[in-house]
Amino acid sequence: MRIGFAHRAFQQWCEQRIPGDAKMLDILGLRKRLYGKFPYKALVQTKQRNRPREGDSMPKKVLIIVSNAYVIGSHNRRTGNFLPEVAHPYAEFDRAKYQIDFASLTGDTPFLDALNLADDPDNLSFLVGKGWASMQKASKLSDVDVSQYNAIFMPGGLAPMVDMPEHPLLKKVVKETYERKAVVGAVCHGPVSLLNVKLSDGTYLLANKNISSFTNDEEENYAKADVPFELETALTKQGAIFHKTAPWKAFSIVDGNLVTGQNPASAKGVAEKMIELMEAT
Repeated sequence: MRIGFAHRAFQQWCEQRIPGDAKMLDILGLRKRLYGKFPYKALVQTKQRNRPREGDSMPKKVLIIVSNAYVIGSHNRRTGNFLPEVAHPYAEFDRAKYQIDFASLTGDTPFLDALNLADDPDNLSFLVGKGWASMQKASKLSDVDVSQYNAIFMPGGLAPMVDMPEHPLLKKVVKETYERKAVVGAVCHGPVSLLNVKLSDGTYLLANKNISSFTNDEEENYAKADVPFELETALTKQGAIFHKTAPWKAFSIVDGNLVTGQNPASAKGVAEKMIELMEAT
């Protein structure tokens, strides 16, 4: 019963939010294989095991800040927040028993990209569990008291390249979170959120920081014709010391309370490093 309901709700959402997009709707054809491979009952049992027990200390709080963009570039390429870059960190924070909340820039329902990757267990758990349900109800960033959170995290996908390079409130939130020594994390195109952030002393946040993001080499064969600029180049122009590995391989790096990762494969590592920093405080 529960699986059928989740499938119908997911199908209705796809049809309403992404009409006529065959690639995104392909996920529906995976229903039988996915639910057979990763039974919903097992997902529920996992979440129950991870619930905090009475008497436990207050959990750490993480705010995931997501883009509201759904198209990019002159060809109106469909985009959104890249599923594993949201779902994999979400799974790590959930396993750490943290409180996880979502905020979007406008308060409207955000979009997901890469639904074809739903056969990954953490991605599937996110979609049919409480993760996606929570993301759909994301608060408007201006309504959130970000000072109450131990960390903020910005996932990638091409969407952040549309609405995060210059967003004034987002820049203020990143600045204040960084300066109060809370953890700031971002992955893939998510580090565009760090661009144009100026600290209280007038310097760029990125200046002399060890940073990673989606690289120019990766962008060359992915979305160079669609993005407004190459992120690696933009970050280094503001003083970042850029680090990377081979295209599409996992890589993440810590500099103080700042954690960044190169690409979708790096999302889990970024979350793990963020957890290490939070647990050390």
